[in-house]
Amino acid sequence: MTLNLSVLTPNRIVWDSEVEEIVLSTNSGQIGILPNHAPIATAVDIGILRIRLNDQWLTMALMGGFARIGNNEITVLVNDAEKGSDIDPQEAQQTLEIAEANVKKAEGRRQKIEANLALRRARTRVEAINPIS
Repeated sequence: MTLNLSVLTPNRIVWDSEVEEIVLSTNSGQIGILPNHAPIATAVDIGILRIRLNDQWLTMALMGGFARIGNNEITVLVNDAEKGSDIDPQEAQQTLEIAEANVKKAEGRRQKIEANLALRRARTRVEAINPIS
C-alpha cells in the first residue's frame, strides 16, 4: 500500500506522486507517516521532509507551512521547497556562511529574528543535500 504525496508552494508543484513512507518536520517534532495513518492537520516547520520511495530515501528542504494527512493522501502546503538533489552544494554552503555572519552582526530585535530565520533556512538546505543511505 502507498501514500499519495503532494508538496505545493505558492508558485509550483514540487512533488506529486505515490510514496511508501515519509518523515515530516512539524512544529512539535518529526512524525513518521505510513499508509493508513490517522487523519491530522499540522503546522510544518522549517526542516527536512524525508521520502521513502522504492526502498530509497530522498530529502526535501521545506520552509514552513501546513500539512493535511488523511485517507492515504498527504498534502503539504509550504512557503518554499527544494528537492535535496536540486540544491547546489557550493551555493548552499556559501549561503550558510553568509547567514552565520549576518547573525553575528545583527542589531536590534527584528534584524536578529530575520537573521536567525535565514540561518535556519540555510542550514536546512545544506542538510537536505545529504540523503539518508
